Amino acid sequence: MSFEKLGLSENTLGAVRRKGFSEPTDIQREVIPLFLKGNADIVGQSQTGTGKTASFALPLVDVINEYEREVQAIILTPTRELALQVADEIKSLRGKKRIRVLSVYGGQPIGPQIRTLRKGVHIVVGTPGRVLDHIRRGTLRLDGIQYFILDEADRMLDMGFIDDIRAIFRETPRNKRVLMFSATMPREVLRLAKRYMEKYELIRTSSDEPVPGLVEQEYIEVVPARKISVLKRILDGEFHGIIFCQTKRETRILAEKLAHMGYNAEALNGDMNQRSRERTLMRFKRRKINILVATDVAARGIDVQDIAHIVNYSLPQNAEMYIHRIGRTGRAGKKGKAITFIKPGEYRRLRYIESVAKVSIKKSKLQESIDREKRRDSRKRY
Repeated sequence: MSFEKLGLSENTLGAVRRKGFSEPTDIQREVIPLFLKGNADIVGQSQTGTGKTASFALPLVDVINEYEREVQAIILTPTRELALQVADEIKSLRGKKRIRVLSVYGGQPIGPQIRTLRKGVHIVVGTPGRVLDHIRRGTLRLDGIQYFILDEADRMLDMGFIDDIRAIFRETPRNKRVLMFSATMPREVLRLAKRYMEKYELIRTSSDEPVPGLVEQEYIEVVPARKISVLKRILDGEFHGIIFCQTKRETRILAEKLAHMGYNAEALNGDMNQRSRERTLMRFKRRKINILVATDVAARGIDVQDIAHIVNYSLPQNAEMYIHRIGRTGRAGKKGKAITFIKPGEYRRLRYIESVAKVSIKKSKLQESIDREKRRDSRKRY
C-alpha cells in the first residue's frame, strides 16, 4: 500500500515525497487511516526505527486547524532529546500549513517558551515535568486539547512519570482522542490505557525488524579537521557502501574531494532529479561506483543488496534515523559494518541513541591508533 492510499491530504503527501519516504512502514499503514477516519483511541506497539513518529505526525498535521490559536495537541515524551526530535519531525512534515510547534523541556530557560506560548501554538511537545510547570504557572492551557499523545509510554513509566502524566491528563477535556505508543507492552502500559481511554484499538507490529543482527557497530571520536584523513583509512580497504552526511551541500563537497583523491565516489541527494538519482543508484548496484555519499533521503529508499559498509560521517539526529541508515547493510544473512563519527562532546548523545535504539556501539580499534597519534603530537608540541 502506498502513502497515497492512506487518506492523507495532498499537502502532507507533498511533504512525504520531499522527505524521500517511499512506502509506509507497518505501523504507519495501520495507524494513519485509523487516526484519520476513526474516533477510537489508539495504542500502538512498535520498535524504534519503524517510522512510529511519522505514523502520528502525518495525520496530526492534516487534522490540526491552522487558523485557531489555541493548543490542539499535546505530545509527552520521556526525554528532552525525544521532544526535540518529535517536534522537528512534525515541522518537516507540515508542508504549507502554518502549524506552530513548540518543544518544552527542563534544563532550558523557561522565558522564551512562555513568550512563544503567548503568541499561540498549535502543538506542544514536551517532557512531563516542564509541561506540568507551564500548567501550574498558567502559561499553558489544555482545555482546548483534541489530541493527547504519549510517546514511548513504557520508558515514561520506567522513569517514574506516572504521577505527572495523571496530573497533566486531569487538565485536559474529557472529549479528546488519546494515542499511546510503546516499544514494549507491559501490564503497566495496558493498565494506563484502560484507565485513560474509553475504547481503544490495539495495534501491534512485529514485521519491521529495527536493527539487522549481523551489523557490527563502532564509533570513532574525531575532530572535524581530521575526519577526511580518518575516513581514508576506512576506505582504503575493500569498501562498498554508503557515507551518510547531514546536508546536500556536504554530500557534494565530500564526493568531489574523494573523487579528486582517486576514490570511485558519487553524491546522492534531494537536489538531483529522479533520472539522475536512478542512474547513480544503478551504477552503485552494478559496482561501477563503490562509494555513495548520501543524505538521509537515501536511507529511506535505497534497496541495494550486498552493501558491506555504512559510515555516519556525522552523528544522526536521532535513534530512528540511525537505524534507518545502518539498516542498509547486514541483509540476507550477510555481515555488515557501521562506523559512526562523533565530535568531542557528542559521546553522551551517542549513548542516548544507543539506549533508545537498543543496540551496542563499540569503540573502533582505529580509535586506539588515533589516540596514540594525539599523544605523540602533544609530546612534539612541548
